[in-house]
Amino acid sequence: MSISERRKLSVVDRKSTKANLHKYYMINLQIGFIVTLILLITLFRINLQASGEFEIIEEEQEIIEMEEIVQTEQEITPPPPPRPPSPEPVPDDEIVEDLFFDLDTEIDLDAPLDMPPPPPPDEEEEEEPEVFTIVEDMPELIGGMQAIYQHLRYPEIARKAGIEGRVVVQFIIDEEGRVVDPVVVRGIGGGCDEAAIEAVKQVRFTPGRQRGRAVRVRYSLPITFRLSQ
Repeated sequence: MSISERRKLSVVDRKSTKANLHKYYMINLQIGFIVTLILLITLFRINLQASGEFEIIEEEQEIIEMEEIVQTEQEITPPPPPRPPSPEPVPDDEIVEDLFFDLDTEIDLDAPLDMPPPPPPDEEEEEEPEVFTIVEDMPELIGGMQAIYQHLRYPEIARKAGIEGRVVVQFIIDEEGRVVDPVVVRGIGGGCDEAAIEAVKQVRFTPGRQRGRAVRVRYSLPITFRLSQ
């Protein structure tokens, strides 16, 4: 037999051997798994029978309480006050000069004293005379109401606007029968109020009298404004 044939035979033998080993390896592996499983089942049953009943004990968990930490404010202490300055020593050689007063001046006790003149006495304010409303002899308008209307001018604005009505003027008649401080207590506007006051200022009254003496009297006078038809 030649060398090449021998080599071929050896290669064929090797292949057949490997095929057999692979085949037996898988069979042996399956057998090992089966045996191992049977052993585990047997051991598990034996342990359950031996132990019998068992109790599960749960361990209590420790409860940890969280405490709230209160933030405290840090007090800032003020700085200490500055120390007062130490007194400076005065040298012994320093002498304070004495103050001398000249008492030899002659005082003339008989000379008149220069005193400011006394203030002038306050002038007494004249009391305002009393104003009456009703007196024994009431004032009378000199010339009657015709004297008022002679001095009365109808305002052009009131005339164009067609304003008519009665204006009441109040005033004081002094001791000489003159009109003082006239004011309108009831007006109609349109310049009629001012015209009524101007007319009252132009007239005179006989003064009112109380116990035979002329006095000041408060008086009210109505003045009518009417347009001619």
